[in-house]
Amino acid sequence: MIGDDTQPSRGSPPANPAGHAPLRRPGSVRRTSSIDITWPEGQGGHMDFDGRCRDIITPADGGEPVTLAEDAVRASMAFDRTVEMIESTPARPNIGVLVGIDGGRLRHYLGDAIREDRGAGNPLYQLLDDLVGASLVGPWAWSRWTPDWRRRYFPDDEEQARILRKKRMEGVCTGFRPGSSAFDDVWGRDQSCHPVGELHHPDDPAGWHALPVLTPRPSLRRARRMDAWIDGVMRIEAHFQDSALTPEGGRVAVHEYLLHAEVDPETLALLAVRAEPRILPNPECPDAIDNIARLAGTPLPKLRMVTLMELRGVLGCTHLNDALRALADMPKVIRAALRHG
Repeated sequence: MIGDDTQPSRGSPPANPAGHAPLRRPGSVRRTSSIDITWPEGQGGHMDFDGRCRDIITPADGGEPVTLAEDAVRASMAFDRTVEMIESTPARPNIGVLVGIDGGRLRHYLGDAIREDRGAGNPLYQLLDDLVGASLVGPWAWSRWTPDWRRRYFPDDEEQARILRKKRMEGVCTGFRPGSSAFDDVWGRDQSCHPVGELHHPDDPAGWHALPVLTPRPSLRRARRMDAWIDGVMRIEAHFQDSALTPEGGRVAVHEYLLHAEVDPETLALLAVRAEPRILPNPECPDAIDNIARLAGTPLPKLRMVTLMELRGVLGCTHLNDALRALADMPKVIRAALRHG
């Protein structure tokens, strides 16, 4: 089935966290990724990024997972999102070409920086592709720590701020379509969010890679989990979450989706996809799931490009689009697992 037959109420944003990861399936592959953002110089200073991504296979007998690939990236961006420093582990000789690039345009330069990783769908490519969205959402973390967090980005005059925000944001996604309630909240104090718990299953600590341990401070985490297995068709379950630390030490999420997809294992065409909006900031945001039927029949390797074409502007949600685009690498991960045996 394409679409979602369990529509959330349009009267309020969804606030139904998915909870921790499920137990790993025998004979499946799992990709987990995280990007943690902090501000060592405080709000208005540069953003530091700690990104980690790992692919593992769980044997058919359900034994301990085997690591297929693992990458990490450290980066720093100036207040205007210009890349000031970037390095990867293992090191890539050309990654330095990204220094000086606007973080919002990183995807245009990944071919020059990590061409082989992009072609192979390696974990590093997922991390660098995700820096674009993570750096955009990152400042929201400050909303948990100061009610005036947006004043660094907009004029002090409320009406001028409203006009500028509308000029910048109107039409960029479903949640910011003309007339959206998102424009009523100029300073971002009332965006809906919801407390969330740990990502890993308490009975399966190996199901997630090691996450940074952070003391309470403004920090945003963009996290993904994608499970894939063959059961007649290729099945994929994907989880996406943007969350921030609170002064009390817990976490609250502003974006969270679950995706369920079926893929033809021979042609790699997307047969079915269902999206569950779990946590979103505005009542209009969930409407984006109504348009994902446009992707039916798309070969998974082309999802990164086709999603941006078919679900652009008010037809899509920026974060749902990224969750859909990330599915593109899973056939390569499964093939690697099959070669591994």
